[in-house]
Amino acid sequence: EPLTHLNAGLVHDGKLYCAHSNFPGVPMTSSVEMWDLSTMRHVGSHSFGRTDGSLTWFVRREGKWVACFVHYARRGGEPGRGPEWTRLEEFDDDWRPTGRGWAFPPALLHKLATRGFSVSGGALGPGGFLFVTGHDDPELHVLEFPSSGPALHWRATIPMAPEGQAVIFDPADPQVLWGLVRRTREIVAGRLHAPPAAAP
Repeated sequence: EPLTHLNAGLVHDGKLYCAHSNFPGVPMTSSVEMWDLSTMRHVGSHSFGRTDGSLTWFVRREGKWVACFVHYARRGGEPGRGPEWTRLEEFDDDWRPTGRGWAFPPALLHKLATRGFSVSGGALGPGGFLFVTGHDDPELHVLEFPSSGPALHWRATIPMAPEGQAVIFDPADPQVLWGLVRRTREIVAGRLHAPPAAAP
């Protein structure tokens, strides 16, 4: 069956894992699709079926998967659930929920929802921070996992060349961030300097 909307991906244990959803279809359905890196042959799929939010990206953290399920305010949105319902959920290696999850800071979701979108990209980076992007803003938002409570902490916002969507840190140099400029169809890289200490 043809895939509808591939989002961000990452390489793990010789496979390319990609987030897939039926965006802009509703009700929302999502899956993880897998390709063998050496042959680029499709080798697996994990279906979440009907999902609370549209799967857009995931990261590896402390030996687990942490996945982002996004809600939209306009196209692709579901009645009664806007970007404020966007969430992170943790899964084990077999994509079974661990029971842990996190909420995004309401102020950040409000900022990203200006044009109806939400958290479109994310990558785990230096210092264990989570670096996330909106849909088309040239900004990187620095989030910290909480030591207590359910919500991530918004620590900083950094200007960048890529205009939202998926980003990833280079495994060979974890200070280098790769992203996409959609207008020009260019993939660009930039070096991350120490993020500002002050929260927005």
